[in-house]
Amino acid sequence: MNDSTITLPWLVIREDDNGNRYRVGRYATRAEAQKIADSLDGRGHKQLYWVERLGPNGAATAHD
Repeated sequence: MNDSTITLPWLVIREDDNGNRYRVGRYATRAEAQKIADSLDGRGHKQLYWVERLGPNGAATAHD
């Protein structure tokens, strides 16, 4: 990674009522990702939104 690369380690993930999971977006901070997840949650659909962080090996870990 170089100085011109922006790191966006925080993901917002959506799971629909069929169990399909999708990445909604990537964000620089947990607070930013959580704000997006909170704004999308509860719109009357059976979809879940949560925040995950990408680790150094590229694996995501869930955060409440």
